[in-house]
Amino acid sequence: MLIKTLKLYVLSMLLLPANMLLAQKQYDSYKGLVMAGYQGWFNSPQDGADRGWYHYRGKNGFQPGSTNIDFWPDVSAYQKTYDSPFMTKAGSPAKLYSAHDYSSVNLHFKWMKQYGIDGVFMQRFVGEIANPSGLNHFNKVLQSAIQSANESDRALCIMYDLSGIKDGDEEILMDDVAALEKKWELKRRNKAHTYLFHQGKPLIAVWGVGFNDGRKYNLKTAERIVDYLKQNGYSVLLGVPTYWRELRQDTESDPFLHTLIKKSDIIMPWFVGRYNQAGFDQFKPLIQADMDWCKKNKVDYVPLCFPGFSWTNMTGSSRAFVPRDSGNFYWKQLQHNLSIGAEMLYIAMFDEVDEGTAIFKTLHQKDVPLNGEGGFVGIEDNLPNDHYLWLTGQAGKYLKTKTTAPVSQPKRN
Repeated sequence: MLIKTLKLYVLSMLLLPANMLLAQKQYDSYKGLVMAGYQGWFNSPQDGADRGWYHYRGKNGFQPGSTNIDFWPDVSAYQKTYDSPFMTKAGSPAKLYSAHDYSSVNLHFKWMKQYGIDGVFMQRFVGEIANPSGLNHFNKVLQSAIQSANESDRALCIMYDLSGIKDGDEEILMDDVAALEKKWELKRRNKAHTYLFHQGKPLIAVWGVGFNDGRKYNLKTAERIVDYLKQNGYSVLLGVPTYWRELRQDTESDPFLHTLIKKSDIIMPWFVGRYNQAGFDQFKPLIQADMDWCKKNKVDYVPLCFPGFSWTNMTGSSRAFVPRDSGNFYWKQLQHNLSIGAEMLYIAMFDEVDEGTAIFKTLHQKDVPLNGEGGFVGIEDNLPNDHYLWLTGQAGKYLKTKTTAPVSQPKRN
């Protein structure tokens, strides 16, 4: 039986197109890659998912003065768009996209290929996939992403977000991993040809381990998840708090977190909103010490970079606003991490317009819709609105060639 199975596997590999075999080799390790987080959680009432204006709506529905998003996607290149309750300055309905549509996800992967971004971590929120509506939507988005990644030779990786779960809900995650393996055969790459591997095994990321913000699960919950993944043939990336190594501030004080990290293959500390352009310098020693600890303990380290931060419409407060400074803030992080030997990069995020970290195309400040007494943040009018995609690709080039990235962001031709 074993010999027959091996023969079938070898035959299936021989039948794969040459470009798929090349992509698989290219994505055998996270090292050398620049990957972004992909939320994929935006819906329209007309997209067939029956989720309404999901993640677009605010506390009082989706209407001027009530929305969760601070940036407005530029949908001029999308095949399917939907009229929103917001109006452009010219007096027509402002349009939006839905991640439930294959064509929207496919366009995003085409952009990744166009700008040299290696791929994305597909977010699966455990609290969402616990209900039929969320599971249906995120399964649809994942299917679109796998098809698009195969077509565009881009990497993808599953990332589970533990936010909102309670102890015991790890069973939902484990059942979901088993279901995805059965459907997509991640370990064999027969269907998801470009699935990201690391250390010889398919990589699965688990975000939200070790935070001390009153979560209803603990480190033992996380350990059960890590043990399950490792025992079932997966490599593990853990998303941990900023001060994970020192066990202070946003991090649980329990040193068992370090034991858990040592069981994993990669860690990614969370930095979104932790600093602005001036404050980043204070984090440089921390990042270097984190990298040194990981090297000593044989755990790979991926630094996180983000282009800016804004959640005024979501929270009603602008206190956490982090200006983009025409890409200079973003490049400062990218350049520094490359200069100290980062082997891989995590970008937060590809499509996150809720918190203003999106690198994909959004409208310029001069073109954003009207929002009652509120407003929207736009891409700087002095930049092409693909500039953050382009900068991400430029960082990827320096990462792959192991050449020195300039201190100032590179100039576009």
